[in-house]
Amino acid sequence: MTAREPVVELRDVTRAYPGVAALAGVDLTVGRGELLAIVGPSGSGKSTLLNIMGILDRPTSGLVRVDGHDVAALSDRGLAALRARSIGFVFQHFHLAESATALDNVADGLLYSGRSRTERRERGAAVLARVGLGERLHHRPHELSAGQKQRVAIARAVVGEPGLLLADEPTGALDSASGAAVMELLHELHAGGTTIVVITHDQDIAASLPRQVAMLDGRVRYDSAARPGGREEATAC
Repeated sequence: MTAREPVVELRDVTRAYPGVAALAGVDLTVGRGELLAIVGPSGSGKSTLLNIMGILDRPTSGLVRVDGHDVAALSDRGLAALRARSIGFVFQHFHLAESATALDNVADGLLYSGRSRTERRERGAAVLARVGLGERLHHRPHELSAGQKQRVAIARAVVGEPGLLLADEPTGALDSASGAAVMELLHELHAGGTTIVVITHDQDIAASLPRQVAMLDGRVRYDSAARPGGREEATAC
């Protein structure tokens, strides 16, 4: 089997805060086209890991490479450019502009792409149609259900066709039916070629994805890609 091209590589990564070792020697590679869950209880280090993978934070030590770039070699401006070009983010609480329509929320994800306003809006409309919201382009967040808001957030995250989508507890603020619909959408995006990492504490969601990485006490305690038969063991972490 041919190895996937790495989108994210972490080697012996640590992240320390005063009195706390949030990450304690993490090794992890995410290949292009993968769909995986990073699972663990509160305080396990999974949110810190997301911040490192998304280059929202720098490690205390270790190697971080994103889309082929060594993060340590980049300036803050270079990091911002790489983040804007290569990474999309989806968060639990949507973070939509309440005064803007769904279309403008998504099109604004392309503000720094160099595209004209017309091009941004055309692309935004196309992606909203892709996530099933073609009839909701001009609705504002207060006119949308929670599940629809999360679909807008996902559309905004992928409108620039990033190499990596990081979804932090994407179903955490949704009811079970809306959560299932959002996970179905993520599976569809993955089938279309998007690399997706889902951060979750939900073992059922983790078990539904092709790969599971379990975090505890700032370390990777289990990675189903490391040995066969991992799915059943991962759900027991």
